[in-house]
Amino acid sequence: MASDKVYSTWWPVLVHSVRTAVAAVVSLLVARLFRLPATYWAPITTLVITQSSLGAAFAVSSQRFIGTVLGAIVGGVVEGYFGPHVLVFGICLFILGLLCALIRSGSAAYRFGGVTLAIVVLIPRSGPAWQVAFHRFAEVSVGIAVALLFAVVWPEKDATQST
Repeated sequence: MASDKVYSTWWPVLVHSVRTAVAAVVSLLVARLFRLPATYWAPITTLVITQSSLGAAFAVSSQRFIGTVLGAIVGGVVEGYFGPHVLVFGICLFILGLLCALIRSGSAAYRFGGVTLAIVVLIPRSGPAWQVAFHRFAEVSVGIAVALLFAVVWPEKDATQST
């Protein structure tokens, strides 16, 4: 029947869209609850992490977490001493790559760490670098936690599975 085909085509899209929207809104509200300054990073992270399975979500989450921690540490320490200089930023990216290789974290952690490093080092702010680094870590951690919670509590079904 035509209605069965419409249902089987659109139902997974509808459920996925609702799940994604709810997870992103929950992440934003949790970040606001903690009064984080850049709450938009929590839902952005949730959207990046949201995957079709807990295993995939965990893999992306661990890479995002490791990269964010390393990028925040390097950025927070170095920015506090040198400021937002282009050469310092490039050297920090190089050091971050070496650290990621040293702990065998993978290229995804390096990419995520580079994003955090850029935010901490290059975006003008009114507070100390370590505070910006900590806030970035906290905002991303909220997004990761919410994404993993949704992967467990409301797992996304593969489009090929029956609903």
